Amino acid sequence: MLRGMRLSCRGGRSRLTMERTLWATSSSFSKSPGIRPPIVNGPMPARPLVALLDGRDCTVEMPILKDVATVAFCDAQSTQEIHEKVLNEAVGALMYHTITLSRQDLEKFKALRVIVRIGSGYDNVDIKSAAELGIAVCNIPSSSVEETADSTLCHILNLYRRVTWLHQAMREGNRASSVEQIREVAGGAVRIRGETLGIIGLGRVGQAVALRAKSFGFNVIFYDPYLPDGVERSLGLQRVGTLQDLLMHSDCITLHCSLNEHNHHLINDFTIKQMRQGCFLVNTARGGLVDEKALAQALKEGRIRGTALDVHESEPFSFAQGPLKDAPNVICTPHTAWYSEQASIESREDAAKEIRRAITGHIPDALRNCVNKEYLLLAAQWSSIDPATVHPELNGAAAYRFPPGVVGVATPGLPEPPVVEGMVAHGIPPVSHSAPRTPSPGETSKLDADREIPADQ
Repeated sequence: MLRGMRLSCRGGRSRLTMERTLWATSSSFSKSPGIRPPIVNGPMPARPLVALLDGRDCTVEMPILKDVATVAFCDAQSTQEIHEKVLNEAVGALMYHTITLSRQDLEKFKALRVIVRIGSGYDNVDIKSAAELGIAVCNIPSSSVEETADSTLCHILNLYRRVTWLHQAMREGNRASSVEQIREVAGGAVRIRGETLGIIGLGRVGQAVALRAKSFGFNVIFYDPYLPDGVERSLGLQRVGTLQDLLMHSDCITLHCSLNEHNHHLINDFTIKQMRQGCFLVNTARGGLVDEKALAQALKEGRIRGTALDVHESEPFSFAQGPLKDAPNVICTPHTAWYSEQASIESREDAAKEIRRAITGHIPDALRNCVNKEYLLLAAQWSSIDPATVHPELNGAAAYRFPPGVVGVATPGLPEPPVVEGMVAHGIPPVSHSAPRTPSPGETSKLDADREIPADQ
């Protein structure tokens, strides 16, 4: 019988359950003193463990990884809920946006070498600490670009044409049969042509939004200090030199930048006061970019005419809690701007392929979308290659050679782990994440820039 592993630990008690899935083989556990517990996976001599940390459906990933790895799912919301086997043995991790990995969380993983975020945003992973621990972090930047851009335009059009409020009025029995009644119920609707849309962050989604907005008649301006000169000419857009310029000249502002330590609460009481009176605000990027208390106050005072938010400071979002519960002219959706059936499947496939490249190739060279490669190359453990310290479980015949102290090797003379009927055992000990901490670069790098990160997954 074909089975896939579910590994979880909830309520302080560890449990291992087996659930039916596709293309995975059964596993069992054994312990040998001083030797890493064997990983069982059918005929493969050495197959690493890859874990989906915050989900339970691996049916898309398994066909891509079934011949090179064992795939388990944890369905966890924090590392406290992750089974000890995953913490000790997983060399690859897949994750969405519902779990956070701080340095303290990353240090719990003893063999981890690569994390792939199923989506483009990676602010829920400490990428600098991951690099210092020898862990590559990857994302899927192409996922959901169209979906997020389409959802953004939907929100913008909704604010301008007041579709949500008109729908609510009809649900409440307002028939609006006369011109006067129509004026009353549709009051605040605005003509789009000639309005100025200000985009903060002109990455993939920002550019897609700009192209769509132009077709509706918007004048599009943008602010992105990290974008090379000339992009504005190729897209036919107007670039502004400062954030203040964009705030002062925009009738509607939409956010499409990543969240980092430099731009938390980019939209706050101070920046809101620099906006045009009655400006619209749209955020499908990251909730932490907006100070919701300041936004709620601006909505009540009429400084901001209306806002549409797909992401929030606290998620999952609830209108019953938080500062926006009494604010007028608010449209909220539950972090779904990224989603379509096609985008979900494509992002999962791409994430599994990135894990496969990590297993079969060199880290970080073989990775297509490594977001902390710069930090990895700066970290001490990547500065030398020692042929004696090969990690065959992760990289197979073309293994990347880690320096001494990063990957442990079984001491010569230790007995080989026993081979149990129906399973293949190997003697690779746990990886140590005790490499010396490398100071973070003193200046802002491209990895810290306000670059495009769609509000995906």
